[in-house]
Amino acid sequence: MADGDSGGLVPGTRFGVLGPVTAWVGARRVGVGCGKPMVVLAALLLGRGDVVDRAAIIDFVWGDRPPRSAVNLVQKYVGELRRALGLGDAALAVVGTGYALRVPASVVDSAVFTDLVRRGRAARAAGDLSSAERYLGAALAHWRGVPFAGIDAPAAVAERARLDEHRVDAAELLVEIAVGFGENAAAVADLSRLVEQNPYRERLRELQVLALYRAGRRADALAVHRDVRRLLVDELGTEPGPALVRLQEQVLADDPALLGPVAERPAAVGDLSAPAAAAAVCQLPADLPDFTGRADELAEVLDAIGAEPRTCLVSGAPGVGKSTLALRAAHAARADFPDGQLHLDLAGTSDAPRPPAEVLPELLRALGVTGTSVPTSAHECAARYRSLLADRRVLLVLDDVASVAQVRPLLPPTGRSAVLLTSRQRLPDLLARHVALDVLDDRDAFRMLAGIVGQRRVATEPGDTAAVLRACGHLPLAIRIVGARLASRGTWPLAVLVQRLADSSRRISELRVGELGVRASFDLSLRLLPPAAARGFALLGLLGPEPQPGWVLGVLLGEPASEEVLDQLVDANLVRAVDTDALGRPRYRLHDLLRAYAAEAVAALPEADRRAAVSRLVATWLHLADQATDLMYTSLFRVRGPTASILPADQVRHLVRDPLAWFDTEHPTLLGAIALAADLGLAEAAWRLAAAMVPYHDHRAMLTAWHRGHELALPATRAAGDHRGEATLLRGLGQLHVYRDEFATAGAEFRRAAHLAAEVGDRLCLALAVAGLGTIARHEDRPDAAAEHAEAALRIAVAGGHGALEAQLQASLGVVRLAQGRTAEAEDFFRQALRVAHDTGDRHREATVRRHLSALHRAHGRPLRALATLRDALAIFTSLDDRNCAAHTLMALGRTYLDLGDRAPAVEALRTAVELFRGVVGEPVAQATCLRLLGELALADGNTAAARTHLTAATTLWDALPDRTEEAVATRALLAGVE
Repeated sequence: MADGDSGGLVPGTRFGVLGPVTAWVGARRVGVGCGKPMVVLAALLLGRGDVVDRAAIIDFVWGDRPPRSAVNLVQKYVGELRRALGLGDAALAVVGTGYALRVPASVVDSAVFTDLVRRGRAARAAGDLSSAERYLGAALAHWRGVPFAGIDAPAAVAERARLDEHRVDAAELLVEIAVGFGENAAAVADLSRLVEQNPYRERLRELQVLALYRAGRRADALAVHRDVRRLLVDELGTEPGPALVRLQEQVLADDPALLGPVAERPAAVGDLSAPAAAAAVCQLPADLPDFTGRADELAEVLDAIGAEPRTCLVSGAPGVGKSTLALRAAHAARADFPDGQLHLDLAGTSDAPRPPAEVLPELLRALGVTGTSVPTSAHECAARYRSLLADRRVLLVLDDVASVAQVRPLLPPTGRSAVLLTSRQRLPDLLARHVALDVLDDRDAFRMLAGIVGQRRVATEPGDTAAVLRACGHLPLAIRIVGARLASRGTWPLAVLVQRLADSSRRISELRVGELGVRASFDLSLRLLPPAAARGFALLGLLGPEPQPGWVLGVLLGEPASEEVLDQLVDANLVRAVDTDALGRPRYRLHDLLRAYAAEAVAALPEADRRAAVSRLVATWLHLADQATDLMYTSLFRVRGPTASILPADQVRHLVRDPLAWFDTEHPTLLGAIALAADLGLAEAAWRLAAAMVPYHDHRAMLTAWHRGHELALPATRAAGDHRGEATLLRGLGQLHVYRDEFATAGAEFRRAAHLAAEVGDRLCLALAVAGLGTIARHEDRPDAAAEHAEAALRIAVAGGHGALEAQLQASLGVVRLAQGRTAEAEDFFRQALRVAHDTGDRHREATVRRHLSALHRAHGRPLRALATLRDALAIFTSLDDRNCAAHTLMALGRTYLDLGDRAPAVEALRTAVELFRGVVGEPVAQATCLRLLGELALADGNTAAARTHLTAATTLWDALPDRTEEAVATRALLAGVE
């Protein structure tokens, strides 16, 4: 087929063999199974354009032990490929007793790779090194792992060897071009990895010698020749070739010809005409342009993440450059991990390192798991995370690790992905390549300072430059700080800084390797700040490692207009603008050492000042959270109370104008504020902020974060004897445990909350707690108790004028009466609930009641009225972006359509509900129920393939749920009937 002819092929379809055999349509990976259909696809791709006889496919798939049904199975697998990939007869043709996959070369990654390599070689032959480099780099970017991974058929093995030889040729040519451009340090790093993988390839050794020599490492260049000669003699009984021998002689003679010429890299880049890769997440912070030295360590890190187990730990003293090296390596290796690069700060040096239960949901969201589809337990999160990474090539950078236990659940399940960790600790029990960093040597320390302040400036004052570097202990962080000071004061001679460092012999003695040495340079920087900036820097030491919005500094200082102070800290390199949040606003943080130093500085302030600053900050967070909640739909769990903020009202409105986006951005910082308030004994601030986040946590089904906030605030609240706060937190925890089906725990918490709420006269909390006991009774099939609790709660709600809760409880009583068969009473309750919701303008409650009312219509044999009621409810839930309730409404719609005998819209509603449950809500019980219904419908229609798919998925979900054995057995019995 001509490359431009795509007859029978869905636009955007691509095939990959440079790794596990894979197919995509656009950015979507096509699921055609991970077993035999993929192996059949591999056989067809190997013979692209040619007829592959059925016997050859059978031999390719099963070798010398084919099953009796092999012919039928091949036909079946080809059919599955046709359906999954939308392949027409022109693309996948039946020819005699064989098949021909006739697709353009441009849609098969191995063919694209081969073409790009050909173009690269042609460009190099024409002397266009820049184009050659781009073509070869683009070619190598298509590699995702071992070609035809997991397939051991002789034809696949032979093609794998051929492709791998081309890959090494391309990589060798690419590094040769880098040497030609004079990029010797980068070439040395690449060559270290290539040589270890191809130890007998003499051309790589020649390039390694040349790159090392040009990088000023003559002894290392000679050592390469010595090592390769020993290898060849000992293992092959032969001497190095004449080219390598001649190169050694040139190095020994310091032949000037070895140093040039060096090609000049042009600035422009051209179009490679290569298919665009699917978009992948890249969370890596920006690489530092003045990164200096570390060539050997960089090569070792790249080598470690390039070969299994692909886990590397960079350890060393604070400020030694662990994170900088890790980021440089991660950026250099991006092309090797096309499915994404993730970055997390685990806060290992803080008082509260981030636990896996907190980190795993963040990783899942980065990998595309959205909203409430993120599991609620750490165990489920870890399982989902491992499943997502199993077939991907992802680089995970874990910065500031505290312990092996902190990262063990985060390690990928296979050697396809890589992990790069940094830690102050050596972590000897971590199975990884360990790279230990020390301070910079004299040459690299000089180069680093010159890169910041300018080569001419340090070259004219070599003695003073050496004195500054000695005072810094050659520690990269200290050099960066003094370099920034010098760069911002261009008229200073370096002697001025030497004199300032010489003011105290103690300070000089402290400027050595380790945290004490860094503290001395921090003292100097802090003394040079204006008083307000120095105070602001100290107050930032109260906060945790999370990046903060810029307004935080002004609130801590009690001066909202603090932009100048923030700019002074940023200019002094004491505060860094690390990123921009989802709302487009910059966020700032202290480096971990600077934060530790600031914590010491703030400890010297009077306790009253510290408490006042934290009180202002938490009060502002609470005010913002309340304002954001007011912009969301009415929540039963909204706790009202007075709030205050020193931020201007227009700024507050601007910050929370998109309330869900604001909560999405700030919820980790809000949790940190709860912990901060609790640590300082500000109990009321802690529990009120924890309670203020519940409407958001409830909407997003963020149960882990909900639990963490309440658990942070509860000890301080109890210690303060604040019974109202304790009641509020226990009521919130009770609701959380109801969502998790942990009814015994929930009941104990509701009962204690009700007792405390009655004691302090908190009628709303009391009503919610009693209502929660009714919910538990309803789930436990105790309708009389459920009604008793709901009626008691309703009386309290009506007396207190709590309209939303009144409507909810009226509806709950309707549900109970309906379950008892007392339909007339149920209808009265539903009508009253609907009236209250309408009168109070609570649209969410109105939609909820309408959904319950539809069940009454169905019970009375009024499916058309049920249908209209459900459509009204669905419209409201959709307008409020409540996908959870929308999914449940769609499930009810599907059942109602079935009552009417209308199968097509029933199936459509159930399928949409499944997608919402799976992709957004993630409610396994509801999802499994929908899937079983779909399976039963498909079975009734005689569609056994669809029935098998739906029932298998439902069985898997039931099996994973505790106390759902009965449903699993029943669904499995249906599935057995299909088989």
